[in-house]
Amino acid sequence: MNPPELNLPSPAGEPIRGLFSRRSLIQGAAVGASALALAACSSKTGGRPEAATDISDTQKSLRFDGRETYRNSVGEDFPLLSRFSDASGISVTFTNQVADDNTYYQKVKPQLQKGEDIGSDASVLSDWMAAKWIRLGYAQEIRRENITNFDNLRLVFRGADSSALRKASMPWRSGFTGVAWNTELVPNGISAVSDLWAENLHGRVGAMSSMRDTVGLIMLDRGIDISSSDWGDKEFTETIDFLRPLVTDGQLRSIKGDKYKDDLIKGSTVAAIARAGDIMQLNKEVGREKWAFAIPANGGVLWSDVVVVPIGSTHRTNVEKFINFYYDRQNAVEVAADTGFISPVENRTPEIGTIPSEISRNTLIFPTEAVLNTTKMFRQLSEAEEQRFMAQFQTILLAASS
Repeated sequence: MNPPELNLPSPAGEPIRGLFSRRSLIQGAAVGASALALAACSSKTGGRPEAATDISDTQKSLRFDGRETYRNSVGEDFPLLSRFSDASGISVTFTNQVADDNTYYQKVKPQLQKGEDIGSDASVLSDWMAAKWIRLGYAQEIRRENITNFDNLRLVFRGADSSALRKASMPWRSGFTGVAWNTELVPNGISAVSDLWAENLHGRVGAMSSMRDTVGLIMLDRGIDISSSDWGDKEFTETIDFLRPLVTDGQLRSIKGDKYKDDLIKGSTVAAIARAGDIMQLNKEVGREKWAFAIPANGGVLWSDVVVVPIGSTHRTNVEKFINFYYDRQNAVEVAADTGFISPVENRTPEIGTIPSEISRNTLIFPTEAVLNTTKMFRQLSEAEEQRFMAQFQTILLAASS
């Protein structure tokens, strides 16, 4: 395939090189390293904090720490939230504190270690970070008997009922990671991850700081089934070694958390490894299809975020009512349509028929089995693998400063 055509204005006074400042890279590496070190230590100490006493009966409130891209599903102006508060008497405060899993964890881990309230009653985390919290005893059990709408979930998102992850977390949002581009500046589009490495995109490509999104997508492009247990250190290291020169020579301009979207908005990047829901929201904000998204030819990443109740939360029952409300089929359809992210709730004709057909037919929001089959979920890593692979990924960020 020919490299994507690029119509670029000349850069306006902003250097193309320089993924991060050296200070921010070293700080980011320190965050990841210290989080991994804590996981290694804490899992061996055996001292686990106790869950806080639930006072939901007397305090009808909860704070929800989520991602900026979920704001319009629980933000103060979203009508569904008003319906929940009116029906339950529970007031909800939403924050966008979880811009990056490791950064958020670094901020709250001292309180988690001591079983103290982190100021959040529900935190949205990537499933792998939730697994770490649960392994360390930092999340409370979520009682299935209070989630009466759980049977509305699609089987692919339920997980094993007996697993530790499912006992202390609930699916919240899912979506696809693939490739995105500015349709005005890259008119030929992008169909494969390898298209991002075209010479005429040099210095104009972005990516996410989520290892499973960015490295996972590149591994798929290299023919590795990330959902399989057939790969390990060799394949992961080879992918890191492939990625490193793309960073050091400036092909990749930036690697960020949720803020990778800002570079697309500013035009400092014109293509990116991106999440479908993020791109749909950017288009919604500008009122036109300025950016396009595609699941690459060799497959996309299917990811999931989950809700946990931090060990120090005193409003577990309120959170359970909140989750159960969002698992209602009609509510789930409204949230998916508004956010552009996949709901874990199975879609049914009566509810789908209540939203505009151009949205209900969008298979990036309401995917068919055929679309789901073009993607893979990053396999569960052992604790030791998590530490090794994250340490290697941190070297990619450090390489950008040399």
